[in-house]
Amino acid sequence: MFFSFPRTLLAATLALSFSLPAYSAEPHQQIQQQAEQYKAEALKLLERLVNIDSGSGYEPGLTQVRDIAVDELKQLGFTIEQVPDKAANNSHVVATLKGTGKAKILLMAHMDTVFKEGSAAERPFHIKDGRAYGPGVMDDKGGIVAGIYALKVLKSQGFKDYAQITFLLDASEETGSDAASELIRNTAKGHDVTLNLEPGRPADGLVVWRKGSATAVVEVKGKAAHAGVAPELGRNAAMEAAHQILQLGKLGDEDKKTTINFTVLKAGDRTNVIPDQATAKADVRAALPEEFDRIEKDLARVSANKLIPETEVKTSLQRGLPPMPQTAESDKLVAIAQGIYGELGRKLTIEGSGGAADASLSAGVGTPTLDGFGIVGGNIHTPEEYAEVESVAPRVYLLSRMIMELSKR
Repeated sequence: MFFSFPRTLLAATLALSFSLPAYSAEPHQQIQQQAEQYKAEALKLLERLVNIDSGSGYEPGLTQVRDIAVDELKQLGFTIEQVPDKAANNSHVVATLKGTGKAKILLMAHMDTVFKEGSAAERPFHIKDGRAYGPGVMDDKGGIVAGIYALKVLKSQGFKDYAQITFLLDASEETGSDAASELIRNTAKGHDVTLNLEPGRPADGLVVWRKGSATAVVEVKGKAAHAGVAPELGRNAAMEAAHQILQLGKLGDEDKKTTINFTVLKAGDRTNVIPDQATAKADVRAALPEEFDRIEKDLARVSANKLIPETEVKTSLQRGLPPMPQTAESDKLVAIAQGIYGELGRKLTIEGSGGAADASLSAGVGTPTLDGFGIVGGNIHTPEEYAEVESVAPRVYLLSRMIMELSKR
């Protein structure tokens, strides 16, 4: 399904100029050799990053990860700008490298993870049966590593046929701060194409579309009473919230890929008191932007049907990242990537994702965008998250060659 977005003249010109080159049956020997030679070194960097706790908002760990990445990029000749963000409790990084060509290419990755402080000590980086494990190993520390080593490969080849490569490192992707969103939109507008370094999918895939995200909030006000002596005098906010969860949880639409899943419920703090307050929150995902409008209206409409008389129910929808649509431009990027991977005798799967990501912000301003260029892995956001060790060199090759091909546009 296609959606149209306004595009900058530069991006539109690039999109129209995309042509699909004839790929050789043989890989680019020098790029392949360099990618293989860097594999062990890349895994060492991945180990360093994974063994640092950098959950969203955890300043000490995020600073360590940022400093390591900045040092690597400085060695590659990048100019570094750090953009403070109080909400993220850290700084985002915008690194730029000038070349001699015409194309402006944006790479994006994020430094934060979903894992709490102490996770790295509990589950340090280790490799077992061909898989690397540890908090954030594929989301998205593997993406940072893939980006850095693809750039090292290009530097080793003396490749400079781009006008500019920008590497943007977000400190708040997992929580989506407003400052980061504005930074990404503004940066993407000045580029011809964006390659997002979120993890490669378990089937060795790229991501061509993503759902947008939002949080549905249900607030219930009731009346307190003694739960044993006079429960009839109370108005149970917890019971009303439970009723609302059951009916509002049906507002998804399978045909339109819209989901609503209640994940947080808070009510009361003592077992012998009828709770007078309750709050429920739901994760909302939609592939169509208009579905968020529909969900917002239906939350208010359906919640008017109450179980407990004389309770007050208020609903709201807090919008997060927009959907990333599949477009004609992203399909052309897919074709280029498939041709490159074919040089290695490998095949990319092309997928959509229910997860929201920074790629949606880039695509939303009209910059042709393709996602999933990080190291391949699975079990994202769980203690069993892993990265495939044997995907490191092919993914570094893919990203290196992608930059080379896009630089010809």
